[in-house]
Amino acid sequence: MATLYTQQSKNIRKTWLLMSVFLIVVVGIGWVFSQVYGDSSFVVIAVVFSLFMNFFSYWFSDKIVLAMSGAHPIEREENLELYRIVENLCITAGLKMPKIYMINDPSPNAFATGRNEKHSAVAVTSGLLQILNKNELEGVIAHELSHIGNKDILISTIVVILVGFVALMSDFFLRAQFFRGRRDDREGGGQAQMIMMLVGIILAILTPIIAKLIQLAISRKREFLADASGALLTRYPEGLASALEKISNSQIPLRRTNKATAHLYISSPLKGGQATSWLGRLFMTHPPAEERIMALRGLEIN
Repeated sequence: MATLYTQQSKNIRKTWLLMSVFLIVVVGIGWVFSQVYGDSSFVVIAVVFSLFMNFFSYWFSDKIVLAMSGAHPIEREENLELYRIVENLCITAGLKMPKIYMINDPSPNAFATGRNEKHSAVAVTSGLLQILNKNELEGVIAHELSHIGNKDILISTIVVILVGFVALMSDFFLRAQFFRGRRDDREGGGQAQMIMMLVGIILAILTPIIAKLIQLAISRKREFLADASGALLTRYPEGLASALEKISNSQIPLRRTNKATAHLYISSPLKGGQATSWLGRLFMTHPPAEERIMALRGLEIN
């Protein structure tokens, strides 16, 4: 019978498979354009740049995310209750104590980042601490620690970097297509070359869209898993459910909102009307709060 723990392993394997597909697609685009222009340098650029981006994202992505969000580290004395909650939950979960960051922002939200358990961080907004009681705050922290324990943080951040990289590379190839296409028009080209050019343009346009959809699909699936893991950690699902209600009902947007990192937060920082169409839901960074709350309140903790 499938359990929460087998589901964790299954999702991790699926995510690494998706990451491999990302790299294959990147190299594939480079190969297509190398065939179009008869220039193998496109493949070399795709491989070298993808390896560089993976190395860069592994070592520095967490620092970039924290800087983009305006988070600053806080000491134990600055918020003793928050530190105690994190410490107690880490002991229960058997996790290393992450660094704790504060974002001075009235919008209630939180996220976890880092490359592994030993190099992780949890960031909360000042607005979150103002509206949640202790049980609700424990639920949110347990959710973020679950992202660390489920090995979500590195994968989620790498996906951000790769999606951005794919978009940049596609833009580069499209610009190259424009300039070289004008030259080929003057020199003349065969039918096969025109077909390859068309394929290259289609790939360059569709790939960043597909990459974005994969990113959002990973995010939505992992939010449900982190909710369930967090509820098991606190043994009190209602705490997180109540916290999600308060957070989702807040209409205060984050001051430093970034679409590239929006999926890292416990609730979407992009406030606005909720998507109702299937196409709108497809591009949502998080599952609807109502579905998450319903799942939590239907969860039985023995």
